[in-house]
Amino acid sequence: MKAAPFEYARAADVDEACAWLAADDGARLIAGGQTLVPMMAMRLARPTRLIDINRIAALSYIRQETHQDQDGIAIGATTRQCAVERDALAAAKVPLLARAIPNIGHAATRARGTIGGSLANADPAAEISLIAVTLDATLSYRAGGKTTDIPARGFHVGAMVTSLPEGACLTAVRFPVWQGRIGTGFHEVNARSSDFAFVSAAAQIELGADNKCKRIVIGVGAATDHPIRLESAERQLAGGALDPKAVRAAVEAALTDIEALDDLHATAAYRRRVAAVLAARAVADAFADAQGKKVQGNANAH
Repeated sequence: MKAAPFEYARAADVDEACAWLAADDGARLIAGGQTLVPMMAMRLARPTRLIDINRIAALSYIRQETHQDQDGIAIGATTRQCAVERDALAAAKVPLLARAIPNIGHAATRARGTIGGSLANADPAAEISLIAVTLDATLSYRAGGKTTDIPARGFHVGAMVTSLPEGACLTAVRFPVWQGRIGTGFHEVNARSSDFAFVSAAAQIELGADNKCKRIVIGVGAATDHPIRLESAERQLAGGALDPKAVRAAVEAALTDIEALDDLHATAAYRRRVAAVLAARAVADAFADAQGKKVQGNANAH
């Protein structure tokens, strides 16, 4: 099929893009187009106007910033995923993001796909959204001539649904930088490598001098309609030695009452069971990583 007719406009800056969005309820932003263009080709999306933000230089960057006395790595919304994948600063300061990004689609997808596009699309299986929620990232958007910040956990509210206001343009995401002995783990399961995940899990920990867990975050994606944090498990495991049995019990308890997705790809029971396995593996990898041990990475096992 071919896309339905639409108008095309190239925005000179973010405020111009926002003005066009506000003036036309059917207008959509386009940068990488890795989700929008296929949807248009299948006529699942029928925008009246595409607003191209690719050439807005102010939206493409990776840099270290200090915000409210917290160090972070800020990434512009139109920054290509492959740029983050290759960036030494991002790898050093946000290692969990660096571990997850190679799992996004194929290399060709990451060469065109953008960080902001993935976040704004809010696919439940999106790796970038999972990492943003897991690390308590902050997203910034522009609307009405002003910039507003919103926590990632308040941004993702459902499958393909965000709290981004009408007429707003996502401009950046800022990931906090952890200090100390940091370790990360990431796992996902899919039908084939580079396909959408059925379930994914991410973990990041900070170890103390006694090898006990000072701080831990655990996130699960694709199992529910938006990425979630296993906060009850985090509270239970913080301060402990991360014994594998204790970790498994904590994540299983945290997943007991989740509303898991149930579809043609996987049942809710399967997703809940696999989420516990992958979360435990992610924590184990993060623990080993923080101790300087070699970690194999995503096993992608069924």
